[in-house]
Formats: sequence, structure tokens, C-alpha cells
Amino acid sequence: MRRALLISIPYLWLLVLFLIPFVIVFKISLSDAAIARPPYLPTLELSEGWASIKEFFAELDFENYTFLGEDPLYRLAYLSSLKIAVVSTVLTLLVGYPIAYGMARAAPEWRPTLLMLIILPFWTSFLIRVYAWKGILSTEGLLNQLLMGIGLVDAPLTILNTNTAVYIGIAYTYLPFMVLPIYSALEKMDDSLLEAAEDLGCSRLQAFWMVTMPLSRAGIFAGSFLVFIPALGEFVIPSLLGGSDTLMIGKVLYEEFFSNRDWPVASAVAVILLLILIVPIVLFQLNQQKQQEAGK
Repeated sequence: MRRALLISIPYLWLLVLFLIPFVIVFKISLSDAAIARPPYLPTLELSEGWASIKEFFAELDFENYTFLGEDPLYRLAYLSSLKIAVVSTVLTLLVGYPIAYGMARAAPEWRPTLLMLIILPFWTSFLIRVYAWKGILSTEGLLNQLLMGIGLVDAPLTILNTNTAVYIGIAYTYLPFMVLPIYSALEKMDDSLLEAAEDLGCSRLQAFWMVTMPLSRAGIFAGSFLVFIPALGEFVIPSLLGGSDTLMIGKVLYEEFFSNRDWPVASAVAVILLLILIVPIVLFQLNQQKQQEAGK
């Protein structure tokens, strides 16, 4: 009994906070837009009984999903979001891996301090941190002043309101989500494996690629998914740091819900986005399962 109760808690959590909201959004995505409150015509009224359910399935159509497939704006938004999420994830990995490696190789008494420094930005509001980057990346910002001061550029660079600013903002914001899983994997690594590799004739670089990198693969996968999944649907960072040419599905979703008030189309956009996100989540779960089986 206790075991069944304990197992049922996470399933109940997923039911209340994921499955039921998803069903509601999916139901709205099959509705028609209307000038009303709420701004859609429900296609299924459970209060009307079985007749309403039969009518719903008899007249079921996916016109909102068809509209998304026919309109190039939404296809470009999904593709642009995928591109920005992938590039941002790679950039975050390139920055985060050396940081995690340095933390893992640091003296044990310094590791809690370094870990605190990684977590410290979370003590500040997310919006404040993103707004700070507007001041740093602007034409008269700190970055341009620094580059011109040391003579690397003669004129200010246009970084703000470009995709480059979005990459920087996402990489900075989600950097701890990349560093912490990799650091956790590297910290558990047995240093004697590196010594054995070097004794067998490997250079330090070869030992890194043949021992350290494979052993940290689980942390790399975990960190990459933790960055990619929220970056794909990011709305705040592209809105504040990206320009009008920065097209991401999060911005499109916001416009459909609050500006166009087309809830059925917006719900269809959200459902497809969720289905896209399920793919990396399933891959992550399969990778975790393989790691657990390999550890047994």
C-alpha cells in the first residue's frame, strides 16, 4: 500500500500539472476563433452529455494545424527557434565545459566556493540580468567601450537587437544548467584512470579525449538538454535582446495569445512545440536508462 502510494505521487503530479493542462490546450486548438470571452467557440461541451461527445468526434477537424503547415511564418519560426536553441546550446557547452572541468580539478576546499559563484546569479532577478545585457551590448555599452578602448575596433559594433545578442543572453542565462551536470560527472571521476592512461603511453590530451570526455558524456547530455529545451521556447531573451528580425516561436505564441487573441491557433502552436520538445526529452530518458544499466 505504501509503495503504491509513493509511486502514485509523481504520476498524480504529472496528471494535474501536465496531462490535464495539455488536454485543455489541445481541446482549444481544435476550436474556432470568436470575438467573445473566451475568444473561441468550444467544440466539446461535456455538460451536454454523450450527444456532444459524438458530435465532437463526427465534426473533428485539424484546420488550425493545417493552417500552421500552410503559413510559412510558423515554419520559419520553428526552424529559427531550433537553430537558435542548437547554436546557444553548443555555445553554452563550449563555455561551460572548461568551467566545470576547472571546478572539478580545483582543490577540494575551493569547490564549494566555486559552486556558490556559479549559483550566485540565481539570487538576482532573471529580468534584471537580461536588462543588464542590454546596457552591456548596446552601441554605447560597456563592451563596445572596452573594445574601442583597447583598439580592437574603430567604430561601435552592432550587437544588440541581433541573433548574436540572443545567443549571448541564452548562453549566459542557462550556463549554470550546463556547468552543474558536467561538474557532477567530472567530480565523480577516478583520477587513477588518467594516471593509468598516461602510464600506458597516452599524452595528457589523449587521456582527456579517451578517458575524461567519455566519462563526462552523461553530464554533457544532461546539460545540453537542460539548456536546449527551455531555449527552444524562450520568449523574454529574444524580446529584450533580439530585434524585429529575430523570429522565435515563443514570440509568435505570445503574439497569437495576447495581440491577435487567436487562442485556437496559439494553442495549436503550443501543442506542436510540446511535441517537438518531447523528442529530446525521450532521448534524454533513453540515455539516462542506458547509463543506469551500464552502471549495474
